[in-house]
Amino acid sequence: MRETLFKDNFWSTDLVSTAGYDSITQHLNDGRKNCKEFEDFLKERACIEEKYGKDLINLSRKKPCGQTELNTLKRALEVFKQQVDIVGQSHIQLAQTLREEARKMEDFREKQKFHRKKIELIMDAIHKNRNLQYKKTLEAKRLYEQRCRDKDEAEQAVHRSANLVTPKQQEKLFVKLAQTKTALEDSDRAYQTNIGALEKIREEWQNEHIKACEFFESQECERINYFRNALWLHVNQLSEECVKNDNSYEEIRKSLEHCSIEKDIESFVSLRKTGSLPPTPVVYENYYNAQKNAPAGRNQAAIPGRRPQLPVPSSRPMDPEYSTIDGYSLIHHP
Repeated sequence: MRETLFKDNFWSTDLVSTAGYDSITQHLNDGRKNCKEFEDFLKERACIEEKYGKDLINLSRKKPCGQTELNTLKRALEVFKQQVDIVGQSHIQLAQTLREEARKMEDFREKQKFHRKKIELIMDAIHKNRNLQYKKTLEAKRLYEQRCRDKDEAEQAVHRSANLVTPKQQEKLFVKLAQTKTALEDSDRAYQTNIGALEKIREEWQNEHIKACEFFESQECERINYFRNALWLHVNQLSEECVKNDNSYEEIRKSLEHCSIEKDIESFVSLRKTGSLPPTPVVYENYYNAQKNAPAGRNQAAIPGRRPQLPVPSSRPMDPEYSTIDGYSLIHHP
């Protein structure tokens, strides 16, 4: 069994001092505050995870991402968006888990506070009773010491005036001496009674102080252990979330492994092809040759597609290569 340390190291030589007790309770208050800070940390982390998860879901469902892709890459993108949605939902679930852990921490704090309160009420009452009895004892001591001085002065007065005063005056001095002795005896009894009462209260306080120290130390051990385990669990939950996320990302990687550049190209060609023949060359068409060869009174319609080669017009040796129009020669004679 572990040796307790609080009960052996938080005393004071001053009877009415609460320095040791105050040091312990302050440490416990700090520990409770630390638990509250971790509880708030979990709540804020939960808000962050929830917002992140919702943002991911909105992103995957509302934001276009490669929506015109075809075939294998299209399927991979669909898996990608599905898994991002799953990751978002997982983070929202993590937020709910963190809020539950924060609630457990709060319950633990309140439970410790409730049990501590009982001990603190007992100790506060004992401290109050001890301090009150200590003051009464100090007052009884002060009165006792005063009565001792009064008796000593009365005795000295009797000895000094033994042969200097009248019998009547002597009698008064003896009466006063008797009164001081009686008062001294009364104050002595009261002083001893208060000392006895104070000792009884001191023993009671000491026993309760030891019990309180043992209880507080046990509670602090429980708090440290709970806090440590809560932090450990929190880190495990974050690690588990990373594993879940990586599993989703692995699904995306698997879908990407099935992507085929050739298949996607073939799919595009199959769906969007426009034809296998290229356009024919554009050839030169002589306007005048077309006019000469055209039958009279008929307009030769343009034949779509590729035209045959037109014949080169003949000319005599001295004729210009082209005819004249309205007396104007298109080509000058040399």
